[in-house]
Amino acid sequence: MESEQLFHRGYYRNSYNSITSASSDEELLDGAGVIMDFQTSEDDNLLDGDTVVGTHYTMTNGGSINSSTHLLDLLDEPIPGVGTYDDFHTIDWVREKCKDRERHRRINSKKKESAWEMTKSLYDAWSGWLVVTLTGLASGALAGLIDIAADWMTDLKEGICLSGLWYNHEQCCWGSDETTFEERDKCPQWKTWAELIIGQAEGPGSYIMNYILYIFWALSFAFLAVSLVKVFAPYACGSGIPEIKTILSGFIIRGYLGKWTLMIKTITLVLAVASGLSLGKEGPLVHVACCCGNIFSYLFPKYSTNEAKKREVLSAASAAGVSVAFGAPIGGVLFSLEEVSYYFPLKTLWRSFFAALVAAFVLRSINPFGNSRLVLFYVEYHTPWYLFELFPFILLGVFGGLWGAFFIRANIAWCRRRKSTKFGKYPVLEVIIVAAITAVIAFPNPYTRLNTSELIKELFTDCGPLESSSLCDYRNDMNASKIVDDIPDRPAGLGVYSAIWQLCLALIFKIIMTVFTFGIKVPSGLFIPSMAIGAIAGRIVGIAVEQLAYYHHDWFIFKEWCEVGADCITPGLYAMVGAAACLGGVTRMTVSLVVIVFELTGGLEYIVPLMAAVMTSKWVGDAFGREGIYEAHIRLNGYPFLDAKEEFTHTTLAADVMRPRRNDPPLAVLTQDNMTVDDIENMINETSYNGFPVIMSKESQRLVGFALRRDLTIAIESARKKQEGIVGSSRVCFAQHTPSLPAESPRPLKLRSILDMSPFTVTDHTPMEIVVDIFRKLGLRQCLVTHNGRLLGIITKKDILRHMAQTANQDPASVMFN
Repeated sequence: MESEQLFHRGYYRNSYNSITSASSDEELLDGAGVIMDFQTSEDDNLLDGDTVVGTHYTMTNGGSINSSTHLLDLLDEPIPGVGTYDDFHTIDWVREKCKDRERHRRINSKKKESAWEMTKSLYDAWSGWLVVTLTGLASGALAGLIDIAADWMTDLKEGICLSGLWYNHEQCCWGSDETTFEERDKCPQWKTWAELIIGQAEGPGSYIMNYILYIFWALSFAFLAVSLVKVFAPYACGSGIPEIKTILSGFIIRGYLGKWTLMIKTITLVLAVASGLSLGKEGPLVHVACCCGNIFSYLFPKYSTNEAKKREVLSAASAAGVSVAFGAPIGGVLFSLEEVSYYFPLKTLWRSFFAALVAAFVLRSINPFGNSRLVLFYVEYHTPWYLFELFPFILLGVFGGLWGAFFIRANIAWCRRRKSTKFGKYPVLEVIIVAAITAVIAFPNPYTRLNTSELIKELFTDCGPLESSSLCDYRNDMNASKIVDDIPDRPAGLGVYSAIWQLCLALIFKIIMTVFTFGIKVPSGLFIPSMAIGAIAGRIVGIAVEQLAYYHHDWFIFKEWCEVGADCITPGLYAMVGAAACLGGVTRMTVSLVVIVFELTGGLEYIVPLMAAVMTSKWVGDAFGREGIYEAHIRLNGYPFLDAKEEFTHTTLAADVMRPRRNDPPLAVLTQDNMTVDDIENMINETSYNGFPVIMSKESQRLVGFALRRDLTIAIESARKKQEGIVGSSRVCFAQHTPSLPAESPRPLKLRSILDMSPFTVTDHTPMEIVVDIFRKLGLRQCLVTHNGRLLGIITKKDILRHMAQTANQDPASVMFN
């Protein structure tokens, strides 16, 4: 009966299928990712944000359907601000999609009226491609700028080029005729600080002076970076990927993707990388690209006025960010799909691919490393791998999974301690201390003194005739009976053994310092440090297997395929597999990670070893906890994020989770025509709820709709300014027809236009696993619980998160709003 009454009053809601069919792949989620205090957030009390408004409504006159209109069109004049969102609230995906469909219909209906309307229609259709093109261009240009500046400032810690201050060490010696093969990085144009200050190139005095200047520059860069972040853009700190992930899920964080954040993050990322801290620039490049996407989306009304559409641009921008970070356009698209995006329709896939293509093309045009490659550590291997080698590859996968599990637990424990102690109140001091310890320990070891990307490049590189690294200091066997094109496996020399000891020390140093560095208040990525740890472990294992094969080539595991004098083992390949395994153990990425590393190496032949190592690392890591580092940081900060990877297996019902519970005050509700303006304003002032169910009367408790706190406030303020006769005693009417009032009564206020006539409802006996699935798939913020059409309570996203924490034997207070 109730649905019939609503229909005859003129409102009809399309079926559930009609909502989902327009966006079948809207597998939605929710969350955020900057450390903020959410205790004052109004999401907690009733809603997780705004409601499911305006699916489709059909007006009827005399019982016949004659016009289809959006809910806001029922007003003679739309109220400015209605349908927008407050900071730290969640968007309403269903309403935003409905608004976009209505806008699209309106444009299509007018495009045949005139040439101008047709031009506007074409502009609207192409605006998506324009915005991702601009995003790709800006992302590629900024990535090139960051790469060039970071390389120059990293070398500035060791010396300066006299022939051109803007040259880094490698560029300075390119044109020199006085370099030697063994010392190709030494030329008269490049002067160390000791040579400039005390005039000595060698000796204890020179070493100490270079040591002091190295620490000075490292501390200067770190201090400048953290000071800029603290003063101008606090959101510029960290990796940015947990934040991007939760913004893409529908969370609003004003300023996180703004122009100040973009400018400061770009500058401080260069400084943080140059300071020598154990961090990378690849994760923050995703944040930089998303800032570009957000800024450009404001140039196009299609995206600036619709939060759901804007998130399509941000998904494409995150793909462009990974494309320029690793030179992997396809890997970037898969990363956006697998790791960060919440809503990823097919057209977003195409636009992400195009944005990644444009960004990679721009970076290739800039050629920041002078090697015609998009990344510093691009390598190519020519030696095939053999079946036996799967065993050490899987061992590297086990190491990667163990490292990932250890890092997540250790880093989260340290971040939690930072938040709960006085140490967290002094972010500048923390950065200075970490930078000082890093610089003091890193300088004596040539492998830790190197820029991390340079270190990975050296570990990935295969030993050829042109390599002068100590990692390639093998003893040449002059009695080799077989001449082959590739350099055969040889016994390790003293340089290799000393390099292994230095790499072992570097491994311990990187493991410890990365735990304390990730999360400090400077831009800090995790990709490069994790890859460096895996590459060190992989290179050590590779050299060990190589020497084993050389000295024991008659063993049955080597006899069939490794002849004396043949090039059987490639230690650089082991470094690459180890890097992928460790990065997979930390982030729990699989498909996108394998494709990224494949694009780095350009070798299809090594897909199987990579897949084996990455899957092993994921399985081992999942045995200790299913969360990756980004999900762990989201949970640490207490953001309302429903992770699609979590399974809900408990047999509870909606009635067990809904509020109000026993001994709770009754649900705050509005009646459709019995309340005055003063009554509603008092309820808004006395409660912190973010929305109110509207019922027919206190006696019947029959549900009519749902009104948002923000929309109520804006509508009442607008009515007081624009409508005469609206006073505190004016009756507020949410019904279609105003009830008869005494002649002396003040003018009633009609607010049916801001009412959501189709709030999502479930019955009190609905299993919670279905409710959780509905919240994930539709991106709901709240759901009303009814029994035979009578309102019983409400379930918000945060109620679900608390309930999931309780069923996992966790304290709900420790999960939410830390």
